[in-house]
Amino acid sequence: METTIQGRLPMKLLLDEMYAGLKEYFETLGWEVLTAQEAGLQGAKDKDVADYARSNNMLLITQDQKPAELAELTGVKYVLISNAMIAKIADDKIREKYPSIKKGGHR
Repeated sequence: METTIQGRLPMKLLLDEMYAGLKEYFETLGWEVLTAQEAGLQGAKDKDVADYARSNNMLLITQDQKPAELAELTGVKYVLISNAMIAKIADDKIREKYPSIKKGGHR
C-alpha cells in the first residue's frame, strides 16, 4: 500500500536513528519506511541525513533540532517530534482513557 501526502505523490519516510524502532508501526499504517541505519547513515552528520532525504524524496522523521533545521533550510519535508509533542499526546491519551482521573499534587 502506498501512502500519499495530501493525495499527491507517494512518499517514503526516513526515520532518524532514534526512531528506527518505529519502522514496523509506520509500515502497519501503510508507509514505506527506511531507517537511517538501513540507508547507511548510522552515525552520519545531520547534513548528510537531510541530504539523503532530499536526494531520495523522503520525509524525515527526527527528534533532533539540527537535522530538522537543515531540512527546513534545504526544502526537505520533515516532522520534528519534540518531547513536548510526546507529553501532549500522552496527556491527551490519559484524559481520554481515564476521564475520572484529575491532575493533582504529589502524595
